[in-house]
Amino acid sequence: MTRTLLALSLTGLATIAGAAEFTLTSPDIAPNSTIATTHVYNGMGCTGGNVSPQLAWSGAPAGTQGYALTVYDPDAPTGSGFWHWVVVDIPASASGLQRGAGTADGKTLPAGSVQVATDFGTPGFGGPCPPVGDKPHRYIFTLYALKTPKLGLPEHATAAVAGFMIHFNVLGQASFTATYGR
Repeated sequence: MTRTLLALSLTGLATIAGAAEFTLTSPDIAPNSTIATTHVYNGMGCTGGNVSPQLAWSGAPAGTQGYALTVYDPDAPTGSGFWHWVVVDIPASASGLQRGAGTADGKTLPAGSVQVATDFGTPGFGGPCPPVGDKPHRYIFTLYALKTPKLGLPEHATAAVAGFMIHFNVLGQASFTATYGR
């Protein structure tokens, strides 16, 4: 019995060791770096380009049927953080998003992808724009591998509803964080 358990444990470790690591990267934003003005929001006192960064991912868990992406600022002085971008129903065949894919119309997102309204009140990427004088805020880019190809969100779902459905269907996640202050 003990040898059987040991053999099963070692087999499990070999499987984990041989599994690819699920990663999310961007040639535009390095982890723990300062986000460039190109990606900063253009409004509310900020004067950036509001261009979503290029993103790439690899090593998704077995069984991944779709993806969801969120960009979240936990440091926003709202009491609940601030959602800067929420994209769901990204097909499993996708391995990234091109720079500028986060326009309100989402025309260059992978077919079938859906953008949920952010805390700016509209769908699409909304870049960083923290209050003047605040410490630099953290912007967490997270890609979720999902066990379903579509989340089935209602037409005007909020970021919170999307988050609930994402977490209910998640197989794995990959993320990086960058900062911006003014």
